[in-house]
Formats: sequence, C-alpha cells, structure tokens
Amino acid sequence: MDYDALVIGSGFGGSVAALRLSEKGYRVGVFEMGRRISSEDIEAANRSPLDLFWLPSVGLEGFFTQKFYRHVTSVCGVGVGGGSLVYAAVLLEPKDAFYHDPIWRQLGLDWQSELQPHLHTAKRMLGVSLCPIFSLQDDYLRGTAEKLGVGHTHGTVPLGIYFDSKDEETPDPYFDGRGPVRKGCNSSGQCLAGCARGAKNSLDKNYLYLAEQNGVEILPLHKAMLLQPIAGGYEVVVIQPLDKKQVQKTIRAKKVVLAGGVTGTLELLFRSKSSGALPKISNRLGSQVRTNSEAIVGVLSKDKTIDLTDGPAISSDFYFNNHTHITQNRLPKSYWFMKFYSGPLVDGANPFFRALKVLWNFVRHPLRSTSSLRVIKDWHKRITFLTVMQNLDNEMSFRWMKNLRGRKDGRLVSETPSGKAVPTYIREANEAARTYAEVSGGVPINSLIESVLNMSATAHILGGCVIGDNEDEGVIDSNHEVFGYPGLYVVDGSAVPANIGVNPSLTITAMAERAMSKIGDKR
Repeated sequence: MDYDALVIGSGFGGSVAALRLSEKGYRVGVFEMGRRISSEDIEAANRSPLDLFWLPSVGLEGFFTQKFYRHVTSVCGVGVGGGSLVYAAVLLEPKDAFYHDPIWRQLGLDWQSELQPHLHTAKRMLGVSLCPIFSLQDDYLRGTAEKLGVGHTHGTVPLGIYFDSKDEETPDPYFDGRGPVRKGCNSSGQCLAGCARGAKNSLDKNYLYLAEQNGVEILPLHKAMLLQPIAGGYEVVVIQPLDKKQVQKTIRAKKVVLAGGVTGTLELLFRSKSSGALPKISNRLGSQVRTNSEAIVGVLSKDKTIDLTDGPAISSDFYFNNHTHITQNRLPKSYWFMKFYSGPLVDGANPFFRALKVLWNFVRHPLRSTSSLRVIKDWHKRITFLTVMQNLDNEMSFRWMKNLRGRKDGRLVSETPSGKAVPTYIREANEAARTYAEVSGGVPINSLIESVLNMSATAHILGGCVIGDNEDEGVIDSNHEVFGYPGLYVVDGSAVPANIGVNPSLTITAMAERAMSKIGDKR
C-alpha cells in the first residue's frame, strides 16, 4: 500500500480527516484536484476573474469554479484548502430545527448532543471570533431588519478571521506557536477571492498546516477518477487535470476518505458504480440533495462615489423569521462578472410567468432593469448581495447519465422529485432586497439564473451520500462508513442529511471531527 489512509479532497471534511488520522498514527496522503495557492495567486485573483476561475479546458487555473446543472448552479473552491479558499469565513452553529429533522430521529442517536463537543473543537481549530467591524453596509442591514420589525435579531457574525495586529506579522495565536505567523484583517472585503494577507483562517492555516507537520503528504493536481476495492484496501486511479494527455496512475491505500465536495464525491462514486468497480453502492446515491433552501438577491447603490467594501465579506446578519436567515456580502473587484447575472427584482412562484415578467420589465423599464449591467467602474464598491437561507425542507437528486455511443464515462444530471423542488424564488428574499433598497437608496436586483432560467444558485449544496440505518435508507452509516465497503468513508457536505439553514462550514467540520473520532488508532 502507498498509504494507510488516502483522503480525496482538502476542504473542511478532508482536512479534518488528514490531521486526525495522522494523529492516530496513520500514514496519510491527500489528493487535491487544484493547485497549492500562493498569496501572489490570491492578489491576482482579487483583481481579475481570469486569475480567479478554475476552468482548465480554456486555460484558466485559478481556484474558484461554478458548476451548472439543469436545476442548480453551485460554486466551490479548487485548491489546497478547498472551499475555505473562497468562503466568507462565516462559522454559525445550526439552529435546533436542524436536529429536529425526522431523518435524525430515524438514526436513533441524539445528534445535537453527539455534535456538541465536536462543534467546540471545530470552533477552536478554525479560530472563531465575533466580527468587530461595523460599517455602512452593516448599518443598512440593521436598518433593513428594523424596518421589517426584526431589528432585535440583527448582530455581528462569528468568523474564522484573525482581527488583531493589522499592521504587523505576529506569531501563531491559535496553536501555541505551531501554526503560521499571521497578519490581522485589513477590512478589504476580499474574502470571497481569498485572503492574500493570511488573516482568514482558511484550512491551509490550521488543519492542513498541522497535518503536514505530522508527515501528511498533500498532493496537488491529483484528480481521482475511479475507485475500486482490492485485497486489504482500495485502489484509486488518478489523473493530472492540467495535463492534456490525461495520463493515469494508480495509488493504493488501506482506507479511503472521500471529501471532494458534493458533486466531486458523487461523480467519483457514480463513475465507480457504473463501471462495476463499486457495484454494491446503495441505490440511494445521489438522492436527498439540498441547496440549503437558498436565494441570492442584490441591491445596487445609486451613489456612484460610495464604497461598501469596508469590512470582511460578511460581517452581520438577521433573522427575517424563525426559518429565514439573511447575511450581507461584500465583493472583491474580480467578482464584476456577477453583474451579468443581474436583472430586475420580480415576484412570482410560477417559473414561467416570473420569467415573462422579467423580460417585460426589460422592455418596459430598460434603464432601471439594466442599471447594474451598465456600471463600468467600481461596480463591486456599489453592490450589496444578500444571501438568504432557510431551514425548510427541499430536495433534488443527481443521477448518472452515460455519454453517447455507450462509453463508460458519463456526467451528473440533476432531477427534482415532484412536490419537493429546490427553491428558485423565496418571497422573504425579495422583500428583504426591496427593504434594503429603500433603506440604502438603491435598486433591488434578482439573479437571472433564478428568475429567468429557474435554477437555484448556491454555495452550500448538501447531501447525496446521506446517513441511513441501512443501504436502503442511505449511502453511509452513522459513522460515515459506506455500506458494503469497510474502510471507505464520506465526510464532506454530501454526508449532511438535512438543511442547516445557515452557512454549513462549521457543521461539516464538526461532523468530520465526529467521524474521525470513531476510527481507532493504527496500533
């Protein structure tokens, strides 16, 4: 065997697995499809989307990617550190409603009690602190909450960001000097394209940094294509994604931990099942996928001289009602491409008639409807995006469609079960955007992806390898081990079986901590 344990993916689940298994004495390797990202890479990515995007087929080798399916478009990070490279560093605990989902009761465990110690560990490892910065965009959000009658729910959010020592490097403040030197946040609003200063506590600053000190070998530009059992473990076929020749090599390990993000993990398992390499994988694979019931709305300020980028990407939030959570978002300069998704704010739960209303607004009110599109300079300084998430149930699924001419390979295809469609219109989101526009003197915006294409847009896709009592109910058991395949685990967002209703990074980290605590020491 090349490794005792091989971890596929270096995001929130994979980084936990790498560190904890190395602490238990295992010889660990980590496959990461993307590159190791430097501060120079991040500085470039904050200026230009050409340096931000990962799209090797057209020569883009950044660390942010969008994946489009029929019913959903998801965004994710690609690089050593996974989604933590481009996340907003929000680390909120799930509300009680998450634990009251019927699926938890079916498993016969008190998951709220089970996860509590691991949430505490995850907070310590990710360096959680309340955001101390409050600026104009937060003022507008507070005014919005007050106008909606829920001002008492507005507050600053817990973030994985180092805020001290803004102007000078300081020794590691988190791990008794074992971590990297740090610089504090400079309020540049660039979190979503990485943090060149190193103030954001991305995974390369904590879990992965400590794992490499333990001897973990991180292998960038390794994309897992096929997984199959062999005597005493598993064999993984990998390619170098930037190599046009796609030369394959094989790595063997006694244990394999899948943590490549929802779509990455599903692609690998579906491909392996379809090819006959993992025929016993549950037929529940790809089911119960959720978008965290999410919608994205925006408001463009009419003041051409305003600058709303003072602060981290997300710094405050409020609850519209018991099931609707809203945060504001600052964008870096390179996110100007998002203005091309912007259109008029239009209500309507019927997708067809809503799309017609949008097109009619472009005809009837062309200046107002194209106000965002026509901004040439400093669009990112004038825009506020609101991320609206609900813990209400929704569901979609992915299946595997083989390519034409009977080839073995294929692709993921999204489907929506009748009566449980993921939302593309959330009434509370539009109401919040209109109210924020009134408070700030701006123009409210819908995403054309949602309003015209009827696709849900999310950065928090969950599920697809959900936990169950047996293979008829789920893909993995309550210890995250795949049914029918001992030593094969899933510890990323695809293992989350219910809507969290808030940013899921902390929950995924805590679930991975719990899963790794169930694996014994190598000895």
